[in-house]
Amino acid sequence: MSQFLYLVPTLTILVGALVLMFMSMYDKFNIKNHIVVSSIFLIIALLFALSNVNSSFSIQPYESFLNNVLTFDSFSNFFNILLIAGTLLTLLIGEHYFQNRSYFKGEFFSILLFALFGMMILAQANELITAFIALEIASFSIYIMVGYNSDDSKRVEAIFKYLVLGSFIGAFYLLGMVLVYGATTSTNLADVSTFISTASQQDMILVYIGLTLILFTFLFKIAAFPFQSWLLDVYRGAPMIITAYMASTFKIAIFSFFLRVILEYISPIIDFWDTILSVIVILTLVFGTWLAVTQQIVKRMLAASSIVHTGYLLLAFIALGYKDGHLINIDSAYAVMFYLIAYLLSALGAFGLTSHIISETNVKVTFDDFKGLAKQRPFLAAMMTIFLLSLAGIPSTIGFIGKIYVFTEAIASGYTVLTVIAIIATIVSVYYYFRLIAMMYFYPATNNCKTEEFDDKRVSTYAIMFVAILTVLGGIGSAIVFFIPAMNIDTLINFSQVAVQSLFIK
Repeated sequence: MSQFLYLVPTLTILVGALVLMFMSMYDKFNIKNHIVVSSIFLIIALLFALSNVNSSFSIQPYESFLNNVLTFDSFSNFFNILLIAGTLLTLLIGEHYFQNRSYFKGEFFSILLFALFGMMILAQANELITAFIALEIASFSIYIMVGYNSDDSKRVEAIFKYLVLGSFIGAFYLLGMVLVYGATTSTNLADVSTFISTASQQDMILVYIGLTLILFTFLFKIAAFPFQSWLLDVYRGAPMIITAYMASTFKIAIFSFFLRVILEYISPIIDFWDTILSVIVILTLVFGTWLAVTQQIVKRMLAASSIVHTGYLLLAFIALGYKDGHLINIDSAYAVMFYLIAYLLSALGAFGLTSHIISETNVKVTFDDFKGLAKQRPFLAAMMTIFLLSLAGIPSTIGFIGKIYVFTEAIASGYTVLTVIAIIATIVSVYYYFRLIAMMYFYPATNNCKTEEFDDKRVSTYAIMFVAILTVLGGIGSAIVFFIPAMNIDTLINFSQVAVQSLFIK
């Protein structure tokens, strides 16, 4: 029974997806009913996941049935909590958006939970085929949600571009997996790790090539250079709330699997990719920054800036290092996980709030359209400012703490030049984030949007406020809210440490 409890969060999401699918068959259930049912299943799953938050554990339950392809540990539980919370917040923030778009139907929410189910399996996978299946479950669900409104040509263009490129890069993963299997005669990562520790350099050639091809899939999914070409058009064409989900929650799911692979299984050979990853970090930061600076559409600016944040995360990745049988800088792994929390809140808040603002109108598209928003909707402008400050890494926000953590660990590992480039990218980011803030506060309002005070009738308004509060409290942490353990910065870091250390429980 104790083993079954570890499976409950994942099974709850799967059952919820099936229940919503059957509900969508009946017209008597409206969008609000589906949102409520989705939220209930997400909250139940989140509560079960939180029940294990303080314990360090690592089990592979029901070995005869699951054949050791999934690992339930504190590490996967950490990411399950982030993924479930990210999905729940996306749902609540998008509540007003969903109800004001007639094309959303009941099955959409079933697809959303299937996407989450795939992401959770990905976070728990320790076998390459299982990881691929989980990744495709999540990816195809995302494809469907991107092109959900087939009457909109931008949606159709976005889904075809994403589907074709995503399927193409999936072939790289499969080819890489075949090569790894050819060398090791196994797709279980524990067996691959054993092979790596005992094989000669000549026997490792296929493993290096195979893992490099799998790395291409990773870089594509997180939109690192040179695999970012799809991102602007797909993010621009997707429904705004789905863009928020892709930019925050889906990106976390991708990092969960590859961070497990690097830390637990292939750490002795990770220095093999140092040079190429260093070049990719530089180009990702430079190209992402250039794209963000040149955008006139707010949605595309936020999308381009997400490329820059990918660069920061990759910087923390290569700062891990390996020497004399152990990881040089395990603290860099904690930095990655803390930054993922910071980015989840900041990106979900910024993208989600943009969807909330345009939920009743399509006029808020370009920077000029946001002129005077602080006079029309002061509450929403204040919340947007908080999220933009966090994305820019301004002190007193969780984004600032995340960047400091990443930069500190990168310098400690000897990547000073890369860190300086990342700091310059951060300084430049102040321009394009503050440009939107200036539009909201220092320009006269247009007449396209009526003046409106705090609207306490919307669930989405409260959800946005909740995320904004977390963004600020995550930045000021123990300095002010020491009496709330969950909001303490040290608590979040300890949470990350327990998760990583569970990977090494034997």
